[in-house]
Formats: sequence, structure tokens, C-alpha cells
Amino acid sequence: MIETPSAAAGGDHEIIAFRVGEQEFCVDIMAVRELRGWTPTTPLPESPAYVRGVINLRGSVLPVIDMGARMGLPASETDARNVIIVVCVGEQLVGLLVDSVCDILTVADGGLQPTPAVACDTLATFVTGLVTLDDRMIGLLALEHLLPAIAPAA
Repeated sequence: MIETPSAAAGGDHEIIAFRVGEQEFCVDIMAVRELRGWTPTTPLPESPAYVRGVINLRGSVLPVIDMGARMGLPASETDARNVIIVVCVGEQLVGLLVDSVCDILTVADGGLQPTPAVACDTLATFVTGLVTLDDRMIGLLALEHLLPAIAPAA
């Protein structure tokens, strides 16, 4: 069984599902702070290709990660339909650029399956489980693995 912070006593998990290209992924809803429409970003020099840039979020600088590029899929072609999901990763707020938000779902423990052992290391790093709903399979993302490791200041 995969534990998530929002697991209720009954064993249900609330998730928010979104699309990146043709694939669906989800995150625990307790990590989500807000949903925003696409806002152009200010690029940062020398940042990884999947870091789209930063935006101003009520006076705070918010890095925006292109989820397609981060997971080895084609980078998002941005337009008004794109969504930035603001999530809390550890102590940091981060924006996840996705193509669209699909659903907010409640998933019982039986609907949450482990990532298959045949998955590549990259997939296993980002996807901690699969949510199975009817004919859909939605990858549950491990937010803590989305950001690059930051070396402590000397």
C-alpha cells in the first residue's frame, strides 16, 4: 500500500489529476496550494531545460517546471489552456506547468497500485504508484523528486 499525506481513516486518497501531452498524472491534493492560468515566465540563465522560468506570485518568486520536459516528454507548447499547479515541495512553493487539469478524485486503497518492477529508473523516480480508475491509469507523482538537489550554501 502507498501512503500519502491525505490518507483518511477510511483509506481513501484525494488526488488532482492532470494531463501532460497524452498522459495523465496526479498529485496528492494536500500538496496543492492553488491552480493558476498560464502566465508567461521570466527565464533564468543556466537553469535546467525543464525549468520554464519564474513568475511573481503575490510578491514571491515562484519557479515554474515544465512537467513534460521534466519527465522526458515533449515540452509544453504554452497557450491560454495551460495550467500552473502551485504545489508545496518540502518548504518550497513550485509551479507545475501542465496541459490541463482533469479531475479531483477520491481513490480507495484498492485503486492505488505500485509502479511495475519493469519500469525504467526515471519512471520509478517520478511515479510512485498508479491509480486505476475504470479504463484509466494515472501516474501518482513523487513531488520531492521533481526539483534538482540544491547544494547548501558554503
